[in-house]
Amino acid sequence: MENTQDLRPGTPIVLGVSACLLGQSVRYDGGHKHDRYITDTLGKFFTFVPVCPEVECGLPIPRESMRLEGDPDQPRLVTTKSKVDKTEQMRSYCQRKVVELEKADLSGFIFKKDSPSSGLFRVKVYRNGVPAKNGRGLFAQAMVDHFPLLPVEEEGRLNDPDIRENFLERVFSYWRWKQFVRSRPSLGGLVEFHTKHKLLLLSHSVTAYKELGVLVAQGKGLNPQDLFRQYEETFMKALSLQATVKKHANVLLHCMGYFKKQLTPEEKAELLQLIDQYRNQFLPLIVPITLIKHYVNKYDVSYLKDQVYLNPHPMELMLRNHV
Repeated sequence: MENTQDLRPGTPIVLGVSACLLGQSVRYDGGHKHDRYITDTLGKFFTFVPVCPEVECGLPIPRESMRLEGDPDQPRLVTTKSKVDKTEQMRSYCQRKVVELEKADLSGFIFKKDSPSSGLFRVKVYRNGVPAKNGRGLFAQAMVDHFPLLPVEEEGRLNDPDIRENFLERVFSYWRWKQFVRSRPSLGGLVEFHTKHKLLLLSHSVTAYKELGVLVAQGKGLNPQDLFRQYEETFMKALSLQATVKKHANVLLHCMGYFKKQLTPEEKAELLQLIDQYRNQFLPLIVPITLIKHYVNKYDVSYLKDQVYLNPHPMELMLRNHV
């Protein structure tokens, strides 16, 4: 079976990370928010690019805390007590930084939750002194605008097993896509890439799975740049849709269809039972997946051997042990 877990030397997977999460003492109070999961677990598989917008835009350590105020769609970044407006200073930095990060070859970014500069979701925005969790940090917004297909997440949300698995699956998928684009891509290469990712796509979106199939089939009639651009956009947007138990169960049955005739009645009954137990959430996804991989090797099912769905990320991360 193709081992998508082996990362080729010289092609690191690069993640941008809020610097405080890596243990750097850059917060307004001179402290940090070291996240051991990021450094100790993800650090085995990724190269990190630390970013602290507040320090990098010229603010000191320590410094007065800041918050977002005004219109949630166009908030101002204001110091909490002295009410000094730092919006333009931060926006000017953001414009420079996103261009600089184009050279970093990022495959994803992990932001610090609740930060007025880096918070990605539900950041407090104050209007007339009353907070509402409906904003986004200025730097996080600039990143999302500049890199719309880049997988992004907050460190707090990574405690949710489904969100964590989805985010890291997207990161590895985006890295694989970029490796493909660097390899002097051809239509034939795109067909091969798409074929390997079919079941992964199916676990996220039947609609996108069909759309990409049509796009690849019509590839000869399209400008190559337009073809690859359209594929990348639909591919990454599809993977951003959360895979569900129902979708996974359907894909597992789809996998079974490739070696159903080879299975003994006992093997078939065992696999169906595991899929049903997974569907009813008595077992994690890794259990039926492991048995399917065993049968794929036992019966030498070549199509499934190449399916990224069965090995979308390193086993050591144990991402499917909890979903």
